[in-house]
Amino acid sequence: MALAITEQNYEETIASGLPVVIDFWAEWCGPCKAVSPIVEAIAEEKADVMNVGKLNVDEQMEIAQRYRVVSIPTLILFKGGEVAALSVGAAGKEELLARIEPSL
Repeated sequence: MALAITEQNYEETIASGLPVVIDFWAEWCGPCKAVSPIVEAIAEEKADVMNVGKLNVDEQMEIAQRYRVVSIPTLILFKGGEVAALSVGAAGKEELLARIEPSL
């Protein structure tokens, strides 16, 4: 299951030992709702190689602005606390993994 990312756990989460994928989303976003089960599946399947979190851009605007997230869903892979890969827009599981896995 993906971890809910907030201002309180954000820094600790991206600095963890494993790479971290954060799904920037919003409740009102249709494409975000379509991608959500895919993100959850990736979180379960790839738990041994990466952590996965979900960040609600309406509730955590400051973090979203820090990474200039203007379109959602946006998935950002953090490795060693730094942005390693970025995926903008809805996509299927295979495509999302193809965008993220090379940077693991």
